[in-house]
Amino acid sequence: MTTSKQLLSTLRAFHLENPDATWGELRDHLRSIAEDALATPTDWELLDTQGLVYSDIREELHMIACTASLTPPQAKAVELGRKIMGAAERRLQGHPKGLADIIDEIDQDKAFDREASVSPSLSVGAPQAAMSALVGEATPLSWEDLADSYMAEHSVNVKVSTVGALRTAHTVIGRAFEAVGVSDLSKHKREDLIAVRTNLLESREASTVNTLLAALTTVLKWAEANDLIKKAYTAKLKLTKNTTSKREGFTETQVAKAMSHANGLPATSWQRWGLSLLAITGARVGEIAQLTKEDIKQIDGYWCIDINENGPGKSLKNRYSNRLVPLVDGAFGFDLTAFLGAVQAGALPSDNGINAMNASRGLGALLKEALGEDREKNQTLHSLRHSMASRLQSKGTPLPFTQAILGHASGSISYDAYGSSVPVSKLIAVLRDCLTTTKE
Repeated sequence: MTTSKQLLSTLRAFHLENPDATWGELRDHLRSIAEDALATPTDWELLDTQGLVYSDIREELHMIACTASLTPPQAKAVELGRKIMGAAERRLQGHPKGLADIIDEIDQDKAFDREASVSPSLSVGAPQAAMSALVGEATPLSWEDLADSYMAEHSVNVKVSTVGALRTAHTVIGRAFEAVGVSDLSKHKREDLIAVRTNLLESREASTVNTLLAALTTVLKWAEANDLIKKAYTAKLKLTKNTTSKREGFTETQVAKAMSHANGLPATSWQRWGLSLLAITGARVGEIAQLTKEDIKQIDGYWCIDINENGPGKSLKNRYSNRLVPLVDGAFGFDLTAFLGAVQAGALPSDNGINAMNASRGLGALLKEALGEDREKNQTLHSLRHSMASRLQSKGTPLPFTQAILGHASGSISYDAYGSSVPVSKLIAVLRDCLTTTKE
């Protein structure tokens, strides 16, 4: 969650704390920021970390745009600052041209100002003609510009947990447009979108590509509705064959191996408990990442994780995600006593400044390390959740109990509306029957 102190720091960094600053002053400072982002080297091992820094700053600028009192020059500076941070992220992914283009745009803007100031005695018609020429020559509309504008308008209506995923999808789509040579979406055609789809299919499953195409369609439809493009050629763009997800759940042997590896980590390791909770609760990684000490509690005599949105920065996928999941002592070697001690010692991901993205990367790497060659290509960190769902299904678990554990909609209107609370004592019995345990 961005704090007031962080926002003040960002305001100062972008010279936005001074309401008397001119556009020229702000523009020159922004050029320095863009140039620094392009010229400063980054160690290979720190690319992800630096990328998160740029992403956080862009989010802080968004909050400033939403909440701060801004002068017109400051408003322009906020927009340009967000664009620079987005280009800085893409530079770390091997695409520096965006920053170079922004620097060129700033230089052209400065040159235009100089030209206007040098000829004050010219008739009014001359600069108007120059401006008309500029307007007549349409500025290329990049995918990044469209996606950033879309997010600026809609991120306030999108759950925090979804914003990161959307931005990642937009980045992937932007790379595909760049790969097929489409730089101006105002002139795009149907065949350009087909080429993007083909590019995305080169290294992704059809189900994943359809998810990306859905994000692409949403942005282009929004652009069409707001007269930013003439037409969105997205009709029937999504694939219809081989679109079933091929992600596999882990076998009981694989889960046991992963848990054995995790149990060998120090009791103070957030990775140990993060992976353990994913394995024995079937929770989503974002849900585990935002757990706090207060969310580990006893209900009816049973220790549970309380997955909720009660707190700054917390966000759940949907209303069914708010739930209590009991912890089964001994499941795959899970040591409840050691876990409770670790919680008090500050070993939860949130205690260590780990957000959902960092947790996903760190725990994904740990899972790969634990399973080695025993992991199938289509098995990911989320496959632990699939494994729990498969176990519940194989045990013939009633649908309301499965929904209460996994946080899914049950599919029954009457149950979803009136029966979403299942006693913890019932859930612990289901999980004990479902999970391999070594002690009660």
